[in-house]
Amino acid sequence: MDEEKTILNVLDVHYLTQENLILKGISIDIWSGYIHAIVGPNGAGKSTLVSCIMGLPGYEIQKGKIIFDGEDITDLPVYDRARRGLTLAWQEPARFEGLKIKDFVLIGAKNKCHRKAEEVLDLVGLDPKKYLNRAVDKTLSGGERKRIELASIIAMEPKLILLDEPDSGIDIEALQKIFDLLELIKKQGITIVLITHSPVVLERADHAFLMCCGRILDKGSIERISNYFRSKCIPCDHNIPG
Repeated sequence: MDEEKTILNVLDVHYLTQENLILKGISIDIWSGYIHAIVGPNGAGKSTLVSCIMGLPGYEIQKGKIIFDGEDITDLPVYDRARRGLTLAWQEPARFEGLKIKDFVLIGAKNKCHRKAEEVLDLVGLDPKKYLNRAVDKTLSGGERKRIELASIIAMEPKLILLDEPDSGIDIEALQKIFDLLELIKKQGITIVLITHSPVVLERADHAFLMCCGRILDKGSIERISNYFRSKCIPCDHNIPG
């Protein structure tokens, strides 16, 4: 993969709160068109890293650079990063009482026509006739909300999706549907970064980074990283700060 186009460079990134240094010189290269995974135990700093990459409020880095598609976006606000094709799928998808699904999936869409909402819902395996006019609320299952969020992201036509804990709050059947959808998104040329502590999710990636205590410990093939993570990280009982 070393000769592949790099769409995201994270260069020596440090993130400090008032109490702790959370990210301690993170450097990663994300190659375009692949599914990557950043794997590590809870508390390793994974979600903090993607929040910094996305530029969420309160996650401004103190040192380092973030280069997206050849452009330095380190100081850009989150909405400018989104306009350039970088987006984040939350670990816990949002609920909006009263907002219809058809309106939700088109919020950030480049093409806001009714047909586009139907198209992306159909793509994620949700019947538009049943879902377009439903509300984004507690009546939806975790799997349904995950797929609706992915439909909204596909409508944005992003270049790269940061997907935080895709297996959170859903059952095995729903997770398999998410995995199938990720392969479909990849075929469209969209790069995906999975943030996970699950060996099952890790195995769906093409390449992985192993993270612990705010540092990247290793990177490489899924087989190598998965074997280490299963044998060393999962049994590890040391207290991870932050």
